Amino acid sequence: MTVHFIGAGPGAADLITLRGKKLLEQCPVCLYAGSIIPKDILKFCSFDTQLIDSAPLNLDQIEAEFVKANQAGKDVARLHSGDLSVYSAVAEQIRRLEKHVIPYTLTPGVPAFAAAAAIIKKELTIPTIAQSIVLTRISGRASVMPEKEKLETYAQTGTTLIIHLAIHRIEKIVQRLVPFYGKNCPIVIAAHVSWPNEKIIQGTLATILKKINANPIQRTALIMVGPAMDSKNHMESALYNVNYQRRFKNQ
Repeated sequence: MTVHFIGAGPGAADLITLRGKKLLEQCPVCLYAGSIIPKDILKFCSFDTQLIDSAPLNLDQIEAEFVKANQAGKDVARLHSGDLSVYSAVAEQIRRLEKHVIPYTLTPGVPAFAAAAAIIKKELTIPTIAQSIVLTRISGRASVMPEKEKLETYAQTGTTLIIHLAIHRIEKIVQRLVPFYGKNCPIVIAAHVSWPNEKIIQGTLATILKKINANPIQRTALIMVGPAMDSKNHMESALYNVNYQRRFKNQ
């Protein structure tokens, strides 16, 4: 018996990995985060798969489901949104599994920020403009940010910021970022990326609040900030330059 943690991707069923889809088809039990996993993804499960919505469950109850499945010798597909490596709450589940010596695997998923960048048709790392991406959040009920991990600290670099789980604090975030990026810095709000109700709002730090007030977004949104979000007249990468000596360049 094995618990297979699976990153479901941003939402669209066809953005799950082939490995993730195969595991959903094979596992007789599937625990899924019903509040943020579209039902279309569950269609990959077998008709007789036991579906368990983990949204109303606490960690002890989730652990109990793992133990129950282990005792029955049934593999579990543990379906999470996005990618498992960030803000997935997988770490504490793994600790519980290791306590019971229950085997587990992790299958990555397409992260929401990558799907959002595809939707707005942007590369987030632009030569001479921004070569780093900071995935971060602000303090909330579920988790307090470490003292050294402040928006202002990252904003000083001028790089691309991807802020998760913080749309409800957008006004405060704008106030904190303007001194570093300036009012004309582009910002994108990407909600329910790849879902049928996907919503993308683009503007600047000076205009975004007015746009959001006219078209409110409550949750499941990314805040993407930085000059790379609207950079057109930038230096080209040297990678494909005619004078760049590549190992596999045709002679």
